[in-house]
Amino acid sequence: MPTIKILNSQDDNFNEQLNALLAFETVTDSTLIATVNDIIATVRADGDKAVLSYTQQFDKHPAVSMDELFVSADKLKAAFDGLTDDVKHALEYAAKRIFAFHEYQKEDGFRFTDHLGNILGQKVTPLDRVGIYVPGGLASYPSSVLMNAIPAKVAGVGHITMVVPAPSGELNPLVLAAAHLAGVDSVITIGGAQAVAALAYGTESIPAVDKITGPGNKYVAATKRAVFGQVGIDMIAGPSEVLVYAEGEPDDNADWLAMDLLSQAEHDTIAQAIFVTTCPKQLQAVKDAIDNALAVLPKADIAKQALASRGALILVKDRAEGIAVINQVAPEHLELSLDNPEQVEQYVRHAGAIFLGRYTPEAIGDYCAGSNHVLPTSGTARFSSPLGVYDFTKKTSLIYCTSDGARPLAKTADILAVQENLDAHALSARYRYDKVVLK
Repeated sequence: MPTIKILNSQDDNFNEQLNALLAFETVTDSTLIATVNDIIATVRADGDKAVLSYTQQFDKHPAVSMDELFVSADKLKAAFDGLTDDVKHALEYAAKRIFAFHEYQKEDGFRFTDHLGNILGQKVTPLDRVGIYVPGGLASYPSSVLMNAIPAKVAGVGHITMVVPAPSGELNPLVLAAAHLAGVDSVITIGGAQAVAALAYGTESIPAVDKITGPGNKYVAATKRAVFGQVGIDMIAGPSEVLVYAEGEPDDNADWLAMDLLSQAEHDTIAQAIFVTTCPKQLQAVKDAIDNALAVLPKADIAKQALASRGALILVKDRAEGIAVINQVAPEHLELSLDNPEQVEQYVRHAGAIFLGRYTPEAIGDYCAGSNHVLPTSGTARFSSPLGVYDFTKKTSLIYCTSDGARPLAKTADILAVQENLDAHALSARYRYDKVVLK
């Protein structure tokens, strides 16, 4: 099997190699899009019947009615109560930290009076209903429940609907327990494109939502893109990514650095793990540590494929080149494994989350640091932010003109509207400061 690529920034074709490594697109395949569009159309036309049929077909779910796909609040609580003490406490500890972090993101509106006596402002309102998608099955992720539901709860969303596939009717109790802990209002055991379509357009038993968040497979991602506009979405999530930057000598925690890279590579065969260093000996030490770890890692087969297809060890000339590579990659997760990481962090413009210092592995951010682990991927950190409370609110502008305060504004609006040949606009404004006679 091919091994992880080694790139050198001094090679003539380095930029071409790096761009090829970063090139990735999951939801433009024409067959995929056609399949998704068919599912959306069928769900819109047939509602619950279509959702149940697709769930039976794709998930092999034994349910024979929609009622059987809903999970009661009592069952969620029972799942939480049934956890062992150590797991229960870990889940509670993580949830507490996530709640605390997101409380800092709450925004208040504002109002002010301008020099004309008019009142201007903005109010912040939580969304009425949101849907969160959580990957399902026995190998599922309760952390995804917390990271999607808690910001919505902090924002004050009126109703949170969680959809999670249950292949053959099987669900991870931890996912149900996390839903209970996060305050999810309803849980439905459906997944795939049909779940996203049901949330977007509504069915007889599933009310339509205002926004859909959460990760999923390529069908989920493609459906989220297709329904955007009918509802809001958080982002089109790609595979997991990490970029680890270090500058030390080879004995500086090569095993730590290798495992940080593998922690992403084990996610998926298309996950991306990139190591950047100024030290040739450290690069070789990390490569050796990766090889040693792959000999014993349970998910080594997945990690090997990911490293071979989308991984890289990159040698750069100096710190300035390392920072340039970081900003070009715009990684989902960035680890600055340095004694003084702030010296580099201040120059990083593009990253979903930055993990500062040698004792801050990305894995802590996945679970319990408190910050959100739903992050922009595939270079979208250039223009996107982590999921947060702000994703579950909307802003409304407020304008209140007094009789006297309206006059100078109306005159200005009148003049500009005439220039744009919008006669009714001009007259609407003119009524506020002058008599108008229509001829």
